[in-house]
Amino acid sequence: MANNDTPFGLKPLRHRNGAAYNGSFNCYYAPSTYGTALFIGDPVVKTGTANTAEVTASGAGTFDIGTLPEINKATAGDGNAITGVVVGFAPDPDNLSAVYGAASTARVVYVADDPDLVFEIQADGAIAATSIGLNAVLIYTHLGSTTTGLSGAELDTTSDVPAADASNQLTIQRIVNRAGNEPNLIHNKVEVKINNHTEAHAALGI
Repeated sequence: MANNDTPFGLKPLRHRNGAAYNGSFNCYYAPSTYGTALFIGDPVVKTGTANTAEVTASGAGTFDIGTLPEINKATAGDGNAITGVVVGFAPDPDNLSAVYGAASTARVVYVADDPDLVFEIQADGAIAATSIGLNAVLIYTHLGSTTTGLSGAELDTTSDVPAADASNQLTIQRIVNRAGNEPNLIHNKVEVKINNHTEAHAALGI
């Protein structure tokens, strides 16, 4: 039976030690000068700056200058680091029905940035049992959905196949053990951890 083609980006499942993901996150900032929409499940990366003015967000509080690191959507591909994954947004009082972060709209973004988190992601091709333990990168064949608010990010099996490559963005942990998720078929869902993580290794400052 074919797997459903339902990209959703990266969805937190649990910590690597088996503890359940409890919904925790840290607050980051997407300024109005950032012209790219953000969706739940999008991988994001710190830009090296922060809010330069006080920010007040409904439901999230008030943030003094420099207390909200700015983020951009992470670039897909080998060598591109990830800080975490979008799990929500502070409510927009001007658009309470918004389910995503619109482009060029200042938003406080909730990001799951623990380096030990395990995520579920859809592959754009097929992941075989022999791919477990290999590294992989992201691919953005699909746009995020303004209806569901979910990301279109997938694990790349077509333009940059999984391999043993320490600078790749993800490490494949296992195929998701769930009825209807067929191994060795296109669009199967897998568990991954972020391999190239800005918060996990000693590195030069941005």
